[in-house]
Amino acid sequence: MGFVRADVRNAEDVERLVSGLPRLDVLINNAGGGPYAPLAGTSPRLHAKIVELNLIAPMLLSQRAYPLLAASRGAVIMIGSSSGTRPSPGTAAYGAAKAGLHHLAACLAAEWAPEVRVNTVVVGLAATENAAEHYGGSAEQVGATIPAGRMAGPEDVAEACLWLAAPGYVTGAQIQVHGGGETPAWTWLTSAEISR
Repeated sequence: MGFVRADVRNAEDVERLVSGLPRLDVLINNAGGGPYAPLAGTSPRLHAKIVELNLIAPMLLSQRAYPLLAASRGAVIMIGSSSGTRPSPGTAAYGAAKAGLHHLAACLAAEWAPEVRVNTVVVGLAATENAAEHYGGSAEQVGATIPAGRMAGPEDVAEACLWLAAPGYVTGAQIQVHGGGETPAWTWLTSAEISR
């Protein structure tokens, strides 16, 4: 089986995608995202689509893939976001969907154990092809606010996924891939005060 074009928000497309698989060991629910869209003054349909992509689609795929994963004693890996663990002004629907995704993973881990392991990789600020635009033009400055000194790269996320995909004991976990988190803004203010 090669490439299959599918809209993972659509149950019929998900069925077509998964039904052609003879075996499945790992499902990584990575489809997601959402534009900057403050809740006030934006279309309710836009926010519903963001929730659909970031929460409903992973649920549909996981549900349909479950029999194959149970047969192989496989794993589901949800790609979460730190936006689902802290306030994310301007992306409330996205953050709420990711918080829901984190909870969904924990529920499925309990429901599907021991046959299928379900974990979440919670990605912090990430250096993607849209990072400069998303973070206001200065990925380096944003990276400097992270204790690790840089944003996460695709390879950082891939390493966590590979570890969780390998057979093992871990299920129901949230693996933080955020370089130590985001330094709170107040620490910049207090360090400026101390240096005076």
